[in-house]
Amino acid sequence: MSAADTRTRLRTALSETTQRLGRAGVPSPSVDARALLGAAARCEGPLVMLDDLPDDFSAELERLTARRELREPLQLILGRAPFRRLMLAVRPGVFIPRPETELAIDLLREHSEGPLATVLDLCAGSGALGAAVLDEIPGSRVLAVEIDAAAAALARENLESAGPGRGRVLQADLGDSTSSSLAELIAAAPVDAIVSNPPYIPPEAVPRDAEVLEHDPHRALFGGGSDGLEVPRAVISWASRLLRPGGVLIMEHADVQGPAARDAAAQIGGFDPLSTAPDLTGRDRFLIARRGDGDLNPGSERLTQ
Repeated sequence: MSAADTRTRLRTALSETTQRLGRAGVPSPSVDARALLGAAARCEGPLVMLDDLPDDFSAELERLTARRELREPLQLILGRAPFRRLMLAVRPGVFIPRPETELAIDLLREHSEGPLATVLDLCAGSGALGAAVLDEIPGSRVLAVEIDAAAAALARENLESAGPGRGRVLQADLGDSTSSSLAELIAAAPVDAIVSNPPYIPPEAVPRDAEVLEHDPHRALFGGGSDGLEVPRAVISWASRLLRPGGVLIMEHADVQGPAARDAAAQIGGFDPLSTAPDLTGRDRFLIARRGDGDLNPGSERLTQ
């Protein structure tokens, strides 16, 4: 097949795949179609640079397209997800990193005082935030904590790829502060910063997108309690206990939870100041809590001991 024939075949495949994905309700059919064509062609670069296609191109493209038509997330089909400068491994049953979470690293760098030698990634999932810290902050070390065994294993892989030998993953339940499995977390104190994208969806707020509802684990979505903030409160409580004076917590939350997250941090105590940062669309999405110099209040001690 000539190079011209290859390009004609690719144009036809791109048009047909885009139409199929559009009919299936995929939000970005053209972008996804290009990604599927690249995977079927085993091409890492631009499709226009291809002079030939594998013998199984059509069969492989059909297989991949059929999966996306069923609204399986593109990241799971490809086995990877972009996150800042990284290409992270993803697997079924583990929360897929989102572009909006990337802003947490910018906020970390903006609001940190002093070195970032030791950073915690709580409710780490795939380890996206911790891996980005290792990649972008030379000399940093990351301890990630994740309750799910499959996610913890994936986080280990992504941290090791981003910063060989500088990341560790602890499989533990942050809600069980008396567990011996958290001894390593306690021993890490004081730490310079904490980043977290915990589950925070309230129980009645069922996700609309099939990609989320059918493929992201519910444990990684729903935060517990009537307001979805049970797990985020545990994260805030650990931050009040583990951060050094001046250390900062950057925690993602839903766009309607800004006041409640600040109130939770104020009640737990140990932070000064508290603020909320918007995402790139202007919606309130991140709690910024700096550890003060004073002692924790009794409520915080009860939550973390």
